[in-house]
Amino acid sequence: MSETMLYVSKIKDGTVIDHITGGHALDVVKILGITGKEKRIITIAINVPSKRFGVKDIVKIEGRELNPQEVHKIALLAPHATINIIRNYNVVEKQRVRLPSIIEHIIQCDNPACVSNSNEPVKAKFYVKNEEPLLLKCHYCSYIMEKGDVLKQF
Repeated sequence: MSETMLYVSKIKDGTVIDHITGGHALDVVKILGITGKEKRIITIAINVPSKRFGVKDIVKIEGRELNPQEVHKIALLAPHATINIIRNYNVVEKQRVRLPSIIEHIIQCDNPACVSNSNEPVKAKFYVKNEEPLLLKCHYCSYIMEKGDVLKQF
């Protein structure tokens, strides 16, 4: 009995987002605004076996490093993800995403009556009530948002 292995090539420079919650790689790609027309290699692996989580997703992006705002967005959907910065085929930086206890300026409140959705100079602000499943509480109106609500905004 022989096993067939598919190997994904290493990237020279860029970012590898590993340990994405299974089934959310395409959401991460959407959050990052990747359309496939960027003229760079993007590798997406979905539902890859993982000892720690059962399954995980992986996204490799050639020639791009993430900014802190993008990392916080990823944390909303994949709180256990790791970000690996690759330069000259080597991991030069590895960080675990961390969902901050307060989320500001990333998403909007789904409550249309919330003051953050008015013409007032107020930016949306949420408290993380739970990471998995994701529950966010609006600072202004106490509206509770779930992962599905957040996904609709990206």
